[in-house]
Amino acid sequence: MQEKPKVIVICGPTASGKTALSIELAKKINGQIVSCDSMQIYKDMDIGTAKPTYSEMQGIQHYLIDFVSPDERYSVANFKQDAKKAIKEILENGKNPIIVGGTGLYLDSLIYEIEYKDIQLDEEYRNRLEQIAKNDGLKVLYEKAKKIDPEAIKKISENDQKRIIRILEIYHATGKNKTQQEAESRKEPEYEYRVFALNWDRQKLYERINKRVDIMIEQGLIEEVKNIQKKYNKFPTAMQGLGYKEVVDYLNGLYTKEQMIEKIKMETRRYAKRQLTWFRKNKQTIWLKGEDNIQKNIDIIMENLYYSRRAKIE
Repeated sequence: MQEKPKVIVICGPTASGKTALSIELAKKINGQIVSCDSMQIYKDMDIGTAKPTYSEMQGIQHYLIDFVSPDERYSVANFKQDAKKAIKEILENGKNPIIVGGTGLYLDSLIYEIEYKDIQLDEEYRNRLEQIAKNDGLKVLYEKAKKIDPEAIKKISENDQKRIIRILEIYHATGKNKTQQEAESRKEPEYEYRVFALNWDRQKLYERINKRVDIMIEQGLIEEVKNIQKKYNKFPTAMQGLGYKEVVDYLNGLYTKEQMIEKIKMETRRYAKRQLTWFRKNKQTIWLKGEDNIQKNIDIIMENLYYSRRAKIE
């Protein structure tokens, strides 16, 4: 039986150091990076997504960054197709693919070969749901989604309107919930994915998140949101993303600047907690300590490319 090509995956919560680790690794192993981030795909959304700058990339080619207009719809199915195309191209060029990001749904679609149906959007149904959220509160839709798909709802926040509505839309369109569809559509992966995740002491991770948010504000996140609103006539779905929706609410007078900053920090910490829960359910994950220096973690990655060893979180 022919050995499958190995594909390295570096995942973990937001602000855990995935970008720096992956770039140093890529430099050492002749690698190229495929982003697995549902927000860094969007053009003009740079600061709030912590998109690596050209200088931060240090000459390493990155795929699936900065290529989708914020007012366009981009699905998990789109990502899987684009990511597999990028992996194939990297391998054909004699280089090593490294998948990097924190979007668990995108990652699972790859490593488990889950076929997510690209469900046609029912505008009327979505508008109806959005009206319910506006008039009666998002909690009503959250409880409805919880009854339909209790497993999927565990992975999202009660405030995540986009994903709550998506659970309801999938069921409305297909008669099956998202969890059922995932279980039915798994098949044998084309590649051997070696999954590594960065873990931090919870308090240190939260401090890193708070610092990152402060830096984003200093770098001009508010101005970035204003520019996007001016540039795109149709209000972008992407602006519902973490960090952006809070700035939009601030610009609409719902928060003071200080309240907005604290809200972004709080929601980002909650998101990081959900990311860790998501990645822990993957039994093949090899955990790296974020506090360790990059070279030490690269050594662990290299060792585990050839020997299957599972590291526990300490």
